[in-house]
Amino acid sequence: MEEQKGREKKKMKYVLVTGGVVSGLGKGVTASSIGLILKACGLRVTAIKIDPYLNTDAGTMSPFEHGEVFVLDDGGEVDLDLGNYERFLDIKLTRENNITTGKIYQSVIQKERKGDYLGKTVQVVPHVTDAIQEWIKRVALIPVDGKEGPADVCVIELGGTIGDIESMPFIEALGQFSCNVGPCNFCLIHVSLVPVLSVVGEQKTKPTQHSVRGLRGLGLTPDILACRSATALDENVKAKLSQFCHVPAENIITLYDVPNIWRIPLLLRDQKAHKAILKVLDLPSYEWKEPELGQWTGRTELSDMLDEPVRIAMVGKYTGLSDSYLSVLKALFHASVSLHRKLVVDWVPSSDLEDATRKENPESHKAAWNLLKGADGVLVPGGFGDRGVEGKILAAKYAREKRVPYLGICLGMQIAVIEYARSVLGILDANSREFDPNTRNPFVIFMPEGSKTHMGGTMRLGSRRTIFHVKDCKSAKLYDNVNFIDERHRHRYEVNPDKVAQLEKAGMLFTGKDETAERMEIVELPNHPFYIGVQFHPEFKSRPAKPSPPFLGLIAAATGHLDTLLQPSPVTKLKKKPRCGCKNERVNGSVNGVYSEHANGSLNGIYSEHANGSINGISHEHLNGKINGVYSNGNGVHY
Repeated sequence: MEEQKGREKKKMKYVLVTGGVVSGLGKGVTASSIGLILKACGLRVTAIKIDPYLNTDAGTMSPFEHGEVFVLDDGGEVDLDLGNYERFLDIKLTRENNITTGKIYQSVIQKERKGDYLGKTVQVVPHVTDAIQEWIKRVALIPVDGKEGPADVCVIELGGTIGDIESMPFIEALGQFSCNVGPCNFCLIHVSLVPVLSVVGEQKTKPTQHSVRGLRGLGLTPDILACRSATALDENVKAKLSQFCHVPAENIITLYDVPNIWRIPLLLRDQKAHKAILKVLDLPSYEWKEPELGQWTGRTELSDMLDEPVRIAMVGKYTGLSDSYLSVLKALFHASVSLHRKLVVDWVPSSDLEDATRKENPESHKAAWNLLKGADGVLVPGGFGDRGVEGKILAAKYAREKRVPYLGICLGMQIAVIEYARSVLGILDANSREFDPNTRNPFVIFMPEGSKTHMGGTMRLGSRRTIFHVKDCKSAKLYDNVNFIDERHRHRYEVNPDKVAQLEKAGMLFTGKDETAERMEIVELPNHPFYIGVQFHPEFKSRPAKPSPPFLGLIAAATGHLDTLLQPSPVTKLKKKPRCGCKNERVNGSVNGVYSEHANGSLNGIYSEHANGSINGISHEHLNGKINGVYSNGNGVHY
């Protein structure tokens, strides 16, 4: 108790992660990994992402701009990096943990309109920079790990690259911030590039030297350098960087290319990055344990052992950029590893399945259908707009008629309803008001509380309750037969409640509804091996140790293990089938030494976690849309 009181009296410690030279170096991976090793040392960690764009939030941006929009419990539409923080650290962040230029300027202007500045001329310095600092201090104190009181360390990631004009107010604010909180409470880690030129074959330090020089010229001095390179830095390269960048050699960390991105926290640990951070923050290492990453290490090695594939056809409109479905990919990965399968995602552009493509581009049409027909399961994720909708309907019809496992998320659920109305009820013009505002048979309608004039923040967002109305169904069993669940939502349209009775009479079952019983949340076909649609986005709450139940069900059905999964105690039943000679250290949650915290929802008990940018243990920086080193969009294979 005295130790806890002493810790509560200590000042908040801040770790700032910046990037230089080029974008896409993996600041998000680095920030998440730093948080992980500090948490493994016994520290409580929170995280903040700063995005210098003028948007208030990520809600109105196309996935092609910044990847998926990640949704938080409080309804915040934020940058996808917050999803990485949540999955890495197993925390629940708030919309306040994502700072944007739009939010800062909005708050400053609101204060000016209220007269809070007492007639002063409102300027970037000090008013905007003060607002940034106040925001960081306030949000850092919000507990995000389910415990009382603030965290010990706040990891801050500054988006963009040093020198970007839009990030200048944040750089100035963070320079002032480092001075205000004191040198022992602030640690700056600069992620930079050390390229290897093929012509000369040596590691070049000049880009990092210039990046650090620019950073110092803006008032910030790095304490630690995290250098991205193809190979580990040579000692003479470290010495050169130390000399020209004024950073101790022991504080220069190599983040070289690895086959599995899960190895990044292990690289940090092996190079004593945690000790360097603790020293800068004046947190004596003897007060904190060495990072306990045994489970992480075992998990990383196990992920490399997966060789039996499960093929999932991802039918969507943003298949050209995998970041558009980042959380869906991670949720699929969590589930596939839990079931000892190597995930293979076949990207199927939904428009390529349509008859129009068959006439215009028969090769693409044939390739898309070949991918769909070769898949073990079909997933139709969320989306907006009418492009490719008919292709998604065709995919849902194929899965239903051919009895292929199907999971529809948000729009994917609505697609399943429309397809069923057309094919089974015989209502050929059944449609959604989103795609045809004048349809005579609207099976999907606009929600009454939505706005048709303002796009940002006007959807049904955040954690909402779903109550199970049917107990003996697959979806309820996947959720361990609880009475209700809380999942995150992001949608403007919903299944028309006036059509529900007609659909149920024809055999479609709405097993989950909202608290009013008027809003449909889960639909399934009881006579199909696995055909489930959910209005919510379960991928946002999937965790490495706790795979999302709908995704777990899809992978289990695709691999022929659904019946086993739906039995009351799958771990107990499977622990008699050893997969390796490791010691079993747990009774409920570990099998054959493979850790699992998802006791009722894990086959063979693999404990898994999916760090940012790794699918099937292959490094994936989310820059070129590669999964397993191969990106397929139905028109061929691109390496």
